[in-house]
Amino acid sequence: MNSYKKLVNNSIIFSIGNLGSKIVSFILVPLYTYYLSATEFGTVDLVVTTSTMLVPVVSLSMQDAVMRFVMDDRQKKDFVISSAFFIGFVGLIASLLLLPVLNLIPSFNKYIGAIYLLLLVEIFEIISSQYARGIGETKLFAFNGFLLTLNTGLLNLLFIVLLDLGINGYLLATTLSYLISFIFLLIKLELYKKVKLASVKKFVVKDLVQYSLPMIPNSIMWALINASSRYFILFYLGISYNGLFAVASRIPAIINIISSVFSQAWQLSAIEEYENASKSKFYNNIFDVLCSVMFLSTFFIITLLKPMFNILFDVQYYEAWKVVPFMLIGIVFSAFSSFFGGIYIASKKTQGVLKTSVYGGISSLILNILLIPRLGLIGTGISSLISFFIMFFSRAIDTRKLVSLNINWKKILANVTILLILTIILLLNLKIYLEVVFILLLLIFIILVNKVIFINFKIILFNFLKKNKEY
Repeated sequence: MNSYKKLVNNSIIFSIGNLGSKIVSFILVPLYTYYLSATEFGTVDLVVTTSTMLVPVVSLSMQDAVMRFVMDDRQKKDFVISSAFFIGFVGLIASLLLLPVLNLIPSFNKYIGAIYLLLLVEIFEIISSQYARGIGETKLFAFNGFLLTLNTGLLNLLFIVLLDLGINGYLLATTLSYLISFIFLLIKLELYKKVKLASVKKFVVKDLVQYSLPMIPNSIMWALINASSRYFILFYLGISYNGLFAVASRIPAIINIISSVFSQAWQLSAIEEYENASKSKFYNNIFDVLCSVMFLSTFFIITLLKPMFNILFDVQYYEAWKVVPFMLIGIVFSAFSSFFGGIYIASKKTQGVLKTSVYGGISSLILNILLIPRLGLIGTGISSLISFFIMFFSRAIDTRKLVSLNINWKKILANVTILLILTIILLLNLKIYLEVVFILLLLIFIILVNKVIFINFKIILFNFLKKNKEY
């Protein structure tokens, strides 16, 4: 199977799982905003975000190491998954040392037990799902993602709507969903046969930790950009604003479908094609298409933000739309960063991941401190945008020593300019007919800027359909 065909096939598989899960997640947002106040939603979002942020730290980022190492034939897969589970368990025990720190965070210190329970099931579920991805069980991986979200939705309906359990219901639904997903993978992958203490090998543990150590600060830096805003909002603006931010952050999840689907498929292709002599041409074509798809998708979502918030969410959340355009552009640069992250993973030069992530994480901290007190929620969006751009830019420069890519910086600048102009027009609250005129003009411009996508898409489609002798 040729490289383009494999990337497209994997993208289709991952998109089925991701699309279903993202649709379910998006449908649930109006439910949360109706049954939970902004303060309650802000609290529960902070609890779940904290747990998710701790996963790579506590597990030593084993999910990344497992996926990469089971794709190699040098080490037995049973040794890899057993050693990863062992490291995750030891990390969980050691994480109890964080209890005094977590107790200092206001508004949810009474949910510490829930955080640790959720952390437990998240760690083993994500290691199992990445193992499935690494051994080529892409359909199972995608289905599990959908199953996880579907169970979350159904259990939230039960606990929040029918039983009126509020925050506790949300946390219980999330924890049980991860547990069900883990049990599903445990059975389907027969991990209960493969994971044994006797299969925990010192040399495998060493290799996994050595590979994953640079990924841990990377995960922390990503968390700083994605999640630290919530803590600054809590400190500067209050817990109710966290509720607004929680709703706002759900909208970028739409564009994140494209990003996450591509990232999951791309990491596999980047690893498989890294030793290929024609990798530079392949990487260039893929990045150019990704660039245009992300910017065009973001344009259309931004134009729909105001009616979307009007129709879907309670009136108390309406003002949150103003931060979303900046978050969406940030997601675009996040996707670009993931693209170059795939190159680091393929080359096993994960030190570059650490270095470039530190730039983005530190930028996020500084910008949040400077912008949130002055600009409120919009400051968080601008901070995210700039931080992800810094990470992307530093990775684009740093990976030149690994692969030769010709990035069209003028095209990127033109796209960002168009999106920012569109955002300003919407913030000005002009009359509807004027907004429509400006939007149509900007639509023409952004299509012209990205017209090359149709050429590159035809190239990829041709290679996808081309008969391959090995297939």
